[in-house]
Amino acid sequence: MTDITAHWTLALPEIWVLSMACVTLLADLFFAEKLRDIAAVLTGLTLLGAAVLTFMLMGQRGTAFAGMFIADPFANVINLFSYLAVFLVVIYSGRYLRERGLYRGEVFVLLLFALLGVMIMASGGNLLTIYLGLELLALSQYALVAMYRDSLMATEAGLKYFVLGALASGLLLYGMSLLYGLTGSLDVRDIAAGLVNVTGANLVLVFAMVFITAGIAFKLGAAPFHMWLPDVYQGAPTAITLFLASAPKLGAFALIIRLLVDGSYGVMAVWQQIFIVLAIASLVVGNVIAIAQGNIKRMLAYSTVGHVGFLALGVLAGTLNGLASALFYTVVYVLMSLAGFGMILLLTRADFEAERIDDFKGLARRKPWYAAMMLIIMFSMAGVPPTVGFYAKLAVFQAVIEAGYVWVAVIGVLLAVIGAFYYLRVIKVMYFDAPEDAAPEIARDDVAAAFMSVNSVALLILGILPGPLMAFCIYALQGVI
Repeated sequence: MTDITAHWTLALPEIWVLSMACVTLLADLFFAEKLRDIAAVLTGLTLLGAAVLTFMLMGQRGTAFAGMFIADPFANVINLFSYLAVFLVVIYSGRYLRERGLYRGEVFVLLLFALLGVMIMASGGNLLTIYLGLELLALSQYALVAMYRDSLMATEAGLKYFVLGALASGLLLYGMSLLYGLTGSLDVRDIAAGLVNVTGANLVLVFAMVFITAGIAFKLGAAPFHMWLPDVYQGAPTAITLFLASAPKLGAFALIIRLLVDGSYGVMAVWQQIFIVLAIASLVVGNVIAIAQGNIKRMLAYSTVGHVGFLALGVLAGTLNGLASALFYTVVYVLMSLAGFGMILLLTRADFEAERIDDFKGLARRKPWYAAMMLIIMFSMAGVPPTVGFYAKLAVFQAVIEAGYVWVAVIGVLLAVIGAFYYLRVIKVMYFDAPEDAAPEIARDDVAAAFMSVNSVALLILGILPGPLMAFCIYALQGVI
């Protein structure tokens, strides 16, 4: 195999997704009127093909295209979970998109381009490559949020997201430029080597880390860079919110690994201090403000801020166990978010958005199995054993304690207890409140309900048997740190 062939082989999943996104766009243009489902079917085939190619490359490590592209287990693991997230988004949101006239090829094409952005970020070995993936993801997200032109809230949310997202991208780009000025290289591994002799007292380095971490915090939705999250989650169509809460979080975690671990691990003491602030601020803001929310999408948005705080605890530890627990938490959060927003989609009808917590009143009497699934989801988000949410929180607490930040872990435990209140409120409404008289009949969606059942039960099974998933996360990060 020649070097050129090897380079293209390592990037086969990305090439496949890009090619199929273009095919999906053209197929929708010419055949959409006769074959309404063609874009969704091609999206499913794209995800299946990408998963097969990724599994074929699972054991390989290497770089391609002059070091701009990194192929390693970490990128493959991020890619696999991203495929799963996008697949579930397509399954859960089909009926919702049809009922609102959004079941169009553009939505599926944008989902594929956003997925490609996540994949490029996960494999980025160069600051330019990473930024290219970031912007591909971001621009796709802006368009998806504003796609529902009949909704003023969606248009407003798209505009807010675009303005604040552009600001965050500028911060990240400025931090990257400072790193380039310090080291004279755009390659993340050359940057790591160049920072060996740079002390933490270097003012340029401090500014670079602050700007880069701020950009990453925005993409994650960490406080105090969370201001876009509640408005965008509430304003966007629920199907799009479902996507925003899943695959992009995996991309943001990939940013942490490529920029802060691969590129700046030698100056970890600088960005660790920033992550202490991000973790505590996110835990406080997310878990306290969520209590006051009556809209479940806004509640889950602030819940996201809180979850990012727990994720940041693992990153703060900076060890293999800490980063593996953070990756584990990210994957678990994605599964919980898919299930949570998917349940909202199941209860939503053409003329009714199940966005208020009160819309779940008496769900146990109307649809006992839906209520049972939501019970598992809320327990997992709250960290109640034996769900996987409990183990995810336990793992990051253990990692941060091992790293010597006992006081941060104590704050995290206290705020986890406070945060359990608003999750338990949803359960109380479902099981102890009477259904509203005007509550609409729940639409039947057998396919989505079947996958939702598997998703919800998986949160319970992974809590009882978390070992394989944690081992998978450790395997992904062994070559990185």
